[in-house]
Amino acid sequence: MNSVLIVLPILTLLMFDLGLALKMEDFALFLRRPKPVAVGLLGQIVLLPVVAFALASALDLPPIFFVGLVLIACCPGGSSSNVFSRLAGGDVALSVSLTALSSVITLFTLPLVMSFVVDYVGGESVDVHLPVGKLLVQNLLLMFLPIILGMLIRWKWPSAALSMDRVLSKIAFPCLILLAGIFFIQHRATIVEQFPVLGSAVTVLILLCMGGGWLLCKAFRLSAKEERTLIIEIGMQNAAQSIAVASSPFIFNNSQIAIPAILYALMMNVILLIYVAVAKIR
Repeated sequence: MNSVLIVLPILTLLMFDLGLALKMEDFALFLRRPKPVAVGLLGQIVLLPVVAFALASALDLPPIFFVGLVLIACCPGGSSSNVFSRLAGGDVALSVSLTALSSVITLFTLPLVMSFVVDYVGGESVDVHLPVGKLLVQNLLLMFLPIILGMLIRWKWPSAALSMDRVLSKIAFPCLILLAGIFFIQHRATIVEQFPVLGSAVTVLILLCMGGGWLLCKAFRLSAKEERTLIIEIGMQNAAQSIAVASSPFIFNNSQIAIPAILYALMMNVILLIYVAVAKIR
């Protein structure tokens, strides 16, 4: 089975669903409440890649998995983080705004960060190639345009957008699990062999990023609702986008780079569900 024929349509569908949930006002929250939005973007755009890079270096990961771990950190959370924020009693408007802004910003920061990482690990000497131009084009076609299309439908036909969103939001998580399951079957031997290291790496990455989000909130004295939201937004990344970039024939064309994202998809949901349960108890 050619997994690319599944991963790219799923990513496009998830981005379209995200667009259905967004309004132009979501991009303007920064003007009304600049501090929590700026702190959230600082965590997502700066903290996450730095933590992933430092962790991959500390664990001395092989180049393929080094690239894969940092790639996860460069992919914003997507619409799933909005659901988790709602469940945790967070600031849903802030969550949606961060999702909207980070989804656009990382279209351009992802190629820059990953270009640096590929050069750092050795580039061609380890058979890892990153055509930055093609990555930017794929991001625009498979992410930006579906988001814009979803937003246009919500603007022109809000009732239809709401109906579509109800359906698509219910299949988003099963699609992610299907995606992870297909890649797990294809690479089960490597995953089992590398699980002690990579399983630990993605778990520590999630916990460090959630902890970093908590520290940022405390440092900037944000409210409890904003804190819960930013812990989720900074701790939760878009595994589907990471898998798509890794396996795309136009970008890395190396599905082994997606293995950290597969394990991340599993651990991310387990850890965040525990966090939501604790937040609801508190």
